[in-house]
Amino acid sequence: MATKYIFVTGGVVSSLGKGLTAASIAVLLEARGLKVGMLKLDPYLNVDPGTMNPFQHGEVYVTDDGAETDLDLGHYFRFTNATISRASNATSGQIYEAVIKRERRGDYLGKDVQMVPNITDEIKQRILKAAHHDEGTDILIVEIGGTVGDIESHPFLEAIRQFRHERPRECLNIHLTYVLYMKAAGEVKTKPTQHSIQTLRGIGIIPDIILCRCEKPLEQSIKDKISLLCSVRKELVLDEPDVDHSIYEVPLMLSDQKIDEKICQLLDLPGERGDLSPWKDVLHRLLHPKGKIVIGIVGKYLQHKDAYKSVFEALHHGALAHQVDLEIRCFEADKILENGSVEHAIAGCDGYLVPGGFGERGWMGKIMTAKYCRENKIPYFGLCLGMQVMTVEFARHVAGFDDANSTEIDPNTPHPVISLLSEQKSIIDLGGTMRLGSFPCVIERGSKAEKAYQASLIHERHRHRYEFNNTYRDTLEKKGLVVSGMLHTHPLCEIVEVKDHPWMVGVQFHPEFKSKPHTPHPLFRDFIGAVIEYKKSSR
Repeated sequence: MATKYIFVTGGVVSSLGKGLTAASIAVLLEARGLKVGMLKLDPYLNVDPGTMNPFQHGEVYVTDDGAETDLDLGHYFRFTNATISRASNATSGQIYEAVIKRERRGDYLGKDVQMVPNITDEIKQRILKAAHHDEGTDILIVEIGGTVGDIESHPFLEAIRQFRHERPRECLNIHLTYVLYMKAAGEVKTKPTQHSIQTLRGIGIIPDIILCRCEKPLEQSIKDKISLLCSVRKELVLDEPDVDHSIYEVPLMLSDQKIDEKICQLLDLPGERGDLSPWKDVLHRLLHPKGKIVIGIVGKYLQHKDAYKSVFEALHHGALAHQVDLEIRCFEADKILENGSVEHAIAGCDGYLVPGGFGERGWMGKIMTAKYCRENKIPYFGLCLGMQVMTVEFARHVAGFDDANSTEIDPNTPHPVISLLSEQKSIIDLGGTMRLGSFPCVIERGSKAEKAYQASLIHERHRHRYEFNNTYRDTLEKKGLVVSGMLHTHPLCEIVEVKDHPWMVGVQFHPEFKSKPHTPHPLFRDFIGAVIEYKKSSR
């Protein structure tokens, strides 16, 4: 069977949830026994989001093969069984860079290099590459970033128009659009949706299915109106109202409207409706908690809700594993010391997590958070920079290296317990010094890490420059810091623990990238378990 293609576009406004919708559709198609691939096409000119400010773009999601990608790929990974890799994300920057490199090599034999066909051909090649990345892919879901009408989106829309023209029986277009509710008038307004679809049709793309994002379910009369004015069959105008509790309700909501069945009919795909009981179990656990815990996150990008998207989701996955309700409280690290004592500033939580990041802003707030947790035996989980924070705090306040620091924060520190590797120092490009992608880690027997993983060799994803300085390892271990995980191929520290502490663990990698609602990451699961035990013991 030839691979089929679903193109998901958006209209009216951004942030409608195209990524969640695409991932939810993939869930339903996988449940029918189909093998699904995922691709996000991003219109921005950056080569990737790796150097973009989290306030601007949100989280950078890292794949096993070391690609820094859009956060929607995190949704794809959490929801689906698709292989998420470098082939799953392409930006305008990557497309133009590839075409210009060919032009400089003379590949175009002196011809003009133009948007059509050169740029559009490269986009089509990226689509085919994603479809063929895994053998036997039945269907590739392609999400187009931005909204219809954006100048930067036009090359992608023209490319998928051509792609469908060349493969009319293998492609389907789903348009996600916003249907407004005017509270003052008490009316639902479809005109923005009509204009969005008119713009799409003007480009030459006719949607097969219209998905209407809305606050509340739409009455059938509204769907009928959209059907009539947009020339899409009534049964193919569906609504996607805001969910009440969790994004993990979306697959079930779309299943109730039989979107997977309609897609399979349109694309002549085999398969019967599948078992969605794992998603129903997730929702049951979410709606019937057996207790409540509070986790404090101390970070520097908390004003942007998506900057730590995978961290938030992984914490919720851990809470689902224990069937407890989770409240997350956010603390801006650079403001903690402005509010009196650390205990006063971040009081009221059952455990604390310090996530990854770059730069010195909020550094001391994070250091004092780690000290507070260590001294008071409160569960602490440090991710990437959070592990480095934990190491520096221990070196200063337990091992007696008062001026210990990371050379990222103080290049002249007399005790660089965290530093750049010597081979990294001569590299200028920001991405060049990064350790990116999946690396093997050997775990120490009897450690909290081994208890969580139930394995001696694991693979986790990295995104960082600075490393634990092995010069200080013996001294720190004699004082009670346990190096419980080491890189399998090189003497680099991957996991540290505090010996005489119920649960204080720091990891140099990003475990949040590999957590799913049905299979929570072992470290997040055990961190939540330790938080529950701490809450019980502190009553």
